[in-house]
Amino acid sequence: MRSLIVSAVAVVAFAFAGSAAQAERLTEKPLVDANWVEANLDNPSLVVVDIRSLTKEGSPYDAGHIPGSVYAPYGKFGWRAKVDNVVGMLPPLDVISNRIGSLGIDNDKQVVVVPAGENSSDFGAATRVYWTFKVLGHDAVTILDGGQRAWLAAGKAVSTDAVAPAIVAFNANFRPELLATADDVAKARDNGVALIDARPVSQYKGETKSGVVARAGAVPGAKNIAQSEFYSDKDGAFVASDVIEELVADAGVAKDAKEITYCNTGHWASVAWFGLSEVMGNKNTAMYDGSMTEWAADPSREMVIPQ
Repeated sequence: MRSLIVSAVAVVAFAFAGSAAQAERLTEKPLVDANWVEANLDNPSLVVVDIRSLTKEGSPYDAGHIPGSVYAPYGKFGWRAKVDNVVGMLPPLDVISNRIGSLGIDNDKQVVVVPAGENSSDFGAATRVYWTFKVLGHDAVTILDGGQRAWLAAGKAVSTDAVAPAIVAFNANFRPELLATADDVAKARDNGVALIDARPVSQYKGETKSGVVARAGAVPGAKNIAQSEFYSDKDGAFVASDVIEELVADAGVAKDAKEITYCNTGHWASVAWFGLSEVMGNKNTAMYDGSMTEWAADPSREMVIPQ
């Protein structure tokens, strides 16, 4: 069923693609710092998207945000959707395209994604949104390294003025090579594709599991590189390319390997995907958004307890 959905998405994407124009990028870098964002705030091509989640204290956006930024909280805006009872999936193209357009983002805009930046899992919200733009064919996207935490640490100004963007048209140009399906994962070993399990080692080894995953264990043949290794909680910054190269080498995976990252729901997997594809530069990397929630729900799919 999932493969049929992806195929249908691809057909819809083809219809969108004809009118999709690619933005002139203000930066080629996957990560930018607070000084870069501040220097470009007055550029009409720039849209800063604050994705910080709501807290029990309320909206962090209302309490203070980067001046001119729009608000699309990760857990509430609809960046992900439930598809065939699997949580955390890429929404239908028309749905997510309309949501992006509601933020004032068209195909000519440079996007900067801003998470809270407090830890690696929180930063995963930004990498997941970044991946979403890439899957939709929009390359003009980057992330504020360290998120709002880095902005404040740099002593930059904040605003409490909410921005109500004008709705525009965003046209998707779907890139299926960035989104792996369960079938892709099942065929990975036979096709020489490495599987990267981005979950904590205790989940990878089957000692613990997420509540949304039916069975403990890992996909056969998967190597573990925990998402927490890609982001320094202490420094509030993504690790450098050479650090990622060491992680890959330690896991026994070739630097330029064809690979698929996965986790529980496609959140932590996006941290690994971002590190491998965008920071280290291995463009042979895809992400399985259904991840273990989808995989383990089918008892016919093999799982193992790695030693």
